[in-house]
Amino acid sequence: MSENVAVAGHAPGAMEHGGHPGPGVYAIIAVILVILTLMELTVYYVPALQPVLVPILILLAIAKFILVAGFYMHLHYDQKIFSIFFVFPLVLACFIGAALMMIFSALGTHLAL
Repeated sequence: MSENVAVAGHAPGAMEHGGHPGPGVYAIIAVILVILTLMELTVYYVPALQPVLVPILILLAIAKFILVAGFYMHLHYDQKIFSIFFVFPLVLACFIGAALMMIFSALGTHLAL
């Protein structure tokens, strides 16, 4: 192993991280996440936004999820295959959850009659 490291020109503890960001980027993402959380709180307490509360909160939650998964889970900087392995089951689970909600919603209306 040490021969391979010496051939590649790297010291044994100095492997590069393939373009991963520094602490500044993580601090900026943390600030953005705090701002999104404050937006969620604001949306919840503004009476004029109550009719569209759920869609706005869902969009803000999706934005926060993308930031966390992309930067703190390093999916943004890793190979695309890792993103595919992460996103495909997530989309599949969302479809299954939506299908189950529709099935139980339809069953609920039939049982109420």
